[in-house]
Amino acid sequence: MFLVGWFGWAWDAFDFFTVSLTITEIAKEFHVKNSDVSWGLTVTLMLRSVGALIFGSLSDRYGRKWPFIGNLGALVVLELGSGFCRNLGEFLAVRALYGIAMGGLFGPAASTALEDLPYEARGILSGLFEQGYAVGYLLAAIFYRALVPTTPHGWRSLFWFGAGPPILIMWFRYKLPETSHFLVMKAEREVKHAEAHAASGRGGEAGRNGLRAFIREAWIAVKQNWFLLIYMVVIMTGFNSCSHGSQDFYPTFLKDQVGMSPTKTTIITVIGQIGALCGGTTIGYISSVLGRRLTMIIACIIGGAIVPAYALGPRDMSLIAPVFFEQFFVGGVWGPIPIHLIELSPPALRTLVVGLTYQLGNLASSASATIQAVIGEKFPLPQKVPGVKRFNYGKVIAIFMGAVWCYMLILLFLGPEMSEEEREEMANEAIEFERHRREGLDLKEIGALRAKGVVGEDGEKSLGSRVEHREHVEDADGAEKTVLPMP
Repeated sequence: MFLVGWFGWAWDAFDFFTVSLTITEIAKEFHVKNSDVSWGLTVTLMLRSVGALIFGSLSDRYGRKWPFIGNLGALVVLELGSGFCRNLGEFLAVRALYGIAMGGLFGPAASTALEDLPYEARGILSGLFEQGYAVGYLLAAIFYRALVPTTPHGWRSLFWFGAGPPILIMWFRYKLPETSHFLVMKAEREVKHAEAHAASGRGGEAGRNGLRAFIREAWIAVKQNWFLLIYMVVIMTGFNSCSHGSQDFYPTFLKDQVGMSPTKTTIITVIGQIGALCGGTTIGYISSVLGRRLTMIIACIIGGAIVPAYALGPRDMSLIAPVFFEQFFVGGVWGPIPIHLIELSPPALRTLVVGLTYQLGNLASSASATIQAVIGEKFPLPQKVPGVKRFNYGKVIAIFMGAVWCYMLILLFLGPEMSEEEREEMANEAIEFERHRREGLDLKEIGALRAKGVVGEDGEKSLGSRVEHREHVEDADGAEKTVLPMP
């Protein structure tokens, strides 16, 4: 389950970066400016929140599996369509729709990958999952070099290639079951809702009752957690600003200020991505020992301390060291985030909240580049070429990142965290559900028993006593099946 979620998220990132890597080639073929093509990135970012809302709601209502598959199917169609566009207008329209599909995948992928894991594995795998984004960028860069300069269709080949692997990921997900957590939660809420209706003398079709149960639990979750949801959006704005602020203008800083060649700039950028991958996995693992907030607070302090070397330090290839370690802590502070969001989210809206808060934070942070550009205008540099303005982006990055690290540190210090007891309860539930699945028990039936109070706070004990009295009956086809005796 983790692998299919990780592959989906990594390829989602691959498809996003196909545009940023081919802006020059697309602009040349469509006879427009690079800045015109970059609107393809902007509209994608703007509509990602719409996708998170749509596919997150579907995942919380109907399950993680089919919205995940449908989302990847949309990515296949839209990546193919991007490669067949004949002008900029068509390209921007397709990428706008792609933004909806891209934004919808993070929540279902994160829930698929992480919500059934035992607690001990969640930290390290949360970090590894998040860094699927960095892996997607590295793969996009590799296949850009392999396809765009060497094939007759140029940039189009990269988009067409990007539509292939999601088909394999869809098949992989099709072969896997629904997550244990969702099956039990869905059965529990629907039985509770049906019993409440029966007690009031109202009935209703099963499908309508299921929808009503979901709407009722969703409304209760929003009313009880509205302040927490706002906090999650605010802090995700800081996290996304940390990524954008440390990366967006750094290649420009390396080329214009440090004077590095495109090849050296690429090398340093790739080293930074490797640092982020290592940091996310390592610090994600540490968060299982020290706790999510404390681990991220430490990463903020060390990451902030490295900023002077990262942006104001050496002006040669020795920059590799501060770049690696700064991105180690940028990626590292992100490492616990997927599981931290899952742990904070109300169970009834887990996929929606995880995806939507992430994407709304990303939308709010999209102003990072504009903020840095405005700050940069206050620190001009001598012109090397007459008429070509230069700005001190090293100082800009240092100011911006210093502020962002402090912002994140304060919010993490003041923010909430799932208690140790709650984490252990969630982890034990995942282990229990998986064990009963292997024993042949129906997880939907377990959810129904939980709703009736048979499986409660002492879930293992009360359910275990019933497992000892399992009945073996024959279904209509004569095949033996296992059921639990009902109370």
